[in-house]
Amino acid sequence: MTKNVMIVGVGGQGSLLASKLLGHLLLKEGYDVKVSEVHGMSQRGGSVVTYVRFGEKVYSPIIDKGEADFIVSFEKLEAARYLEYLKPDGRIVVNTQEIDPMPVITGAMEYPADLVEKMEKAGAAVDAMDCLSLAEEAGSAKAVNLVLMGRLSKYFDMPEEKWLQAIEECVPAKFVEMNKKAFALGRA
Repeated sequence: MTKNVMIVGVGGQGSLLASKLLGHLLLKEGYDVKVSEVHGMSQRGGSVVTYVRFGEKVYSPIIDKGEADFIVSFEKLEAARYLEYLKPDGRIVVNTQEIDPMPVITGAMEYPADLVEKMEKAGAAVDAMDCLSLAEEAGSAKAVNLVLMGRLSKYFDMPEEKWLQAIEECVPAKFVEMNKKAFALGRA
């Protein structure tokens, strides 16, 4: 049974580390894992998507519409943008932060209101939290990715120690403790 996780966000938010961490953990647990490259304008604050697929045998890194077990989103609008990829019984783990896309910045559009409620009305199970505040509490606004991974870990049948070990193995030594704290805050 293959499981599918989409990590979506805006360039520069750390989705690469999040997907690397998740892939590393799953490989160590004995799964066949495929992690796609990041798609999108990652260097310019554009939309970014990474696919992580795992199971007994995974043949393709790509997730099609209606196949994602989880969408992990750094930002509400990005979660809504990829909603059609979620399985009917899938779950969205989303940071409630709002990052204005270019049409909003230029005044051509307004940031959509009530996105979490709209996703829930569309039938999605949404786990929304202010990951930015928790990341700042852990020591850096850049740790939103680890807060999200902490939250996602609650839905995986894997001991917390395994996640913490993966953080130690994937994160530069000087940032390990802060990232572990961010992970713990997200998990709590």
